[in-house]
Amino acid sequence: MTQTTSMVPLDPAQAVALLERLPDHALPDRLAALRGVVRFDLTHGGNDVTRIVAVLADGAAEVRADTGESVDVVLRMPADHLPELVGGGANAGLDLLAGRLVVEGDAGLALALGGVFVVPGTEADPVAVDPRALDPVAVARTLVGVPTAHLRSVMAGGFRHIVLEEVFTRLPAFLDAGRAARCDLTVGFRLTGRDDGECERYVVRVVDGRCRTAGPGLGDTEVPERRDATITCTGHDFLRLATGHLAPVTGVLKGQLKVKGDKAKALQLLAVLDIPSA
Repeated sequence: MTQTTSMVPLDPAQAVALLERLPDHALPDRLAALRGVVRFDLTHGGNDVTRIVAVLADGAAEVRADTGESVDVVLRMPADHLPELVGGGANAGLDLLAGRLVVEGDAGLALALGGVFVVPGTEADPVAVDPRALDPVAVARTLVGVPTAHLRSVMAGGFRHIVLEEVFTRLPAFLDAGRAARCDLTVGFRLTGRDDGECERYVVRVVDGRCRTAGPGLGDTEVPERRDATITCTGHDFLRLATGHLAPVTGVLKGQLKVKGDKAKALQLLAVLDIPSA
């Protein structure tokens, strides 16, 4: 559940007051699980930046002005966006993809913090937004107009594995069972572009109108070792492919999608998936 908070000018004193009340907007058990030092870099147009540090421990947030101390993560955003984030009206995951939020450091801590907030007066589903639960259609809409350089940067860092796991977990739900009724194919994905130079490997198996996936974090889904084809691409190009921002044939022709093995099988897989679009 989300709500929209009107954007009003936020001065430094108001920002400090809002962050001091952070525990009032959070689920106590989730906030209690967080440990770390977070610096908020709040921009006020131009080059003006208010830097506020929040020390998270034992369910409390000690808020103070920045003194140059070491921090676990830096969250940079327009100051006027802070009330929407703390008020449960913004998804930190989507904000990160869109560039409204820039994260430097521990992305896991940043996203965990983004998932502690509640919408006042709600009881059935107290968590306002889970930034790790990325709806593919919402992601497709979010990526409209996002510069490729920004997306490449995000998909090289700590948020990458969350995005990839979410996409491959949800992939079977987007299979068109009718078009896939007579399919029998297994396609691997080798995804590059990580900060550490390593890559992830996922496998998608489609047979008799059903789809199974395997890969890091997805567990053993009994996908066979045999591959009809393997698609190699960067993590950000895969995300563009999975959200309708990169056409498969265009990606192959431009070398953004490199196919080893049976190209027809690789393209057949992409053809039987109803890729979300903006």
